[in-house]
Amino acid sequence: MARELEFYQQAERSLVKKYRRELWTPFITAVQRYALVSAGDRVAVCVSGGKDSMLLAKLMQELERHGHTPFEAVYLCMDPGYSAENRARIEENADRLRVPLHIFESDIFAVANAQTHSACYLCAKMRRGHLYAKARELGCNKIALGHHFNDVIETTVMGMLWSGMLQAMPPKLHSQNFPGMELIRPLYRVHEEDIIAWARHHGLQFLQCACRFTDESARREELSKRRETKALLRRLREENPNVEKSVFNAIHTVNLDTFPGWKSNGAEHSFLERYE
Repeated sequence: MARELEFYQQAERSLVKKYRRELWTPFITAVQRYALVSAGDRVAVCVSGGKDSMLLAKLMQELERHGHTPFEAVYLCMDPGYSAENRARIEENADRLRVPLHIFESDIFAVANAQTHSACYLCAKMRRGHLYAKARELGCNKIALGHHFNDVIETTVMGMLWSGMLQAMPPKLHSQNFPGMELIRPLYRVHEEDIIAWARHHGLQFLQCACRFTDESARREELSKRRETKALLRRLREENPNVEKSVFNAIHTVNLDTFPGWKSNGAEHSFLERYE
């Protein structure tokens, strides 16, 4: 018991000591710069069992205890049909790290795995809806997801190269289907490599995607556009170590005066509207 207590205390201290520059500082910077948490908020911190969401839970715990803005966090975990082994790993990690999970169940994996196309898209969409619904049921006005810096960069580059769209992943947004609810991304400025370093330092093993569709489609996953984008960015980093930082800065300083067209609130606009 004493050993487990020492472990979780070490894991917590490392967030503001050993990994302060890599984890705590960019987390706090995002929370403050993008106004992600306000006084009186009740935030559902969504924990999937992966490294990103579990780190998010620990950072939000620290913010709730020692931050200057009074808010309440609820640690919400949906079991979409995990195997017994994966469910046990989530519960074990949460127990070791002292994250008080509120677990509820759904049949999302069964529904998504029955699809022959776009199973991952359907799974993600259904997960989001179930999380919003449960969070609202628990009296929350926000849900927090574990998307990090690299997710932002990869999504932006994927949109340009594979979908013909210049769009990013915003640090927060209003829910279209659940009025009054917001989604926030407090890890927006935290790099994935630093999350991995923290997990490895403490010998923590987290879930990857645990659905049967992914297990049966390993080759397809390897050829996915996100993996191709990751590989492309790795190659670009060899020549320019700051390439991802440049992309990140670019989405914060978009110059609409140089664009022939753009979209806002679903409506398309042309530069001719403002051209003299």
